[in-house]
Amino acid sequence: MTERKPRKDAARNRAAALAAADGLFARCQSPEDLTMADIASAAGVGKGTLFRAFGDRAGLLRALYEARLEPIRRAVEEGPPPLGPAGPPHQRVPALLDAIVCFKLDNRRLALALEGTGADSPYRTEHYERWHALLREALERIPGLTDSDFTAHALLAATRADLVEHLAGEKGVPREEIRDQLAGFTTALLGTRAEDGAGAEHRARTGGGADAER
Repeated sequence: MTERKPRKDAARNRAAALAAADGLFARCQSPEDLTMADIASAAGVGKGTLFRAFGDRAGLLRALYEARLEPIRRAVEEGPPPLGPAGPPHQRVPALLDAIVCFKLDNRRLALALEGTGADSPYRTEHYERWHALLREALERIPGLTDSDFTAHALLAATRADLVEHLAGEKGVPREEIRDQLAGFTTALLGTRAEDGAGAEHRARTGGGADAER
């Protein structure tokens, strides 16, 4: 019994810290100013407890982000189409992007804070690598589409937290309008790149198009 108490205390302190951070980020106007001391005070634990549990501020942000993201992760990994793994790629790619932008709309301050922990680059964060891999794998299944790696980067650029904050927070663009614009951009980009890829494949097979006919 004496060995279990520290583990229970650690789990309780971790849960209290995540709950406190969740509330603070929801109310804070400047998430970059929120410190570990602020979170420890709100959680009723010592700052050292937070560092032992999460390593640093970035670790705490990642843990909070992952906790909020868990329902989407389950839907992506185990759920039905179009978001789940069995979804046709032309439907799954827009569904993945819509899930990302909705999550960032619902968690704007947290997403901004987390994307700022990747050495000032959102492309170095763990969650970015995960979303990019999912999109790249889905894009590779679309016939005629070339360069799925770059296309995944281009599509994810439209869901950056700073862009979402600019549109929703500063410009006041309604949520549904942002979603519709992203869906339209995705459909147009996929259609254009698939057509270009199919054309390139056809020219390669026929020896170069008009020049081959002469």
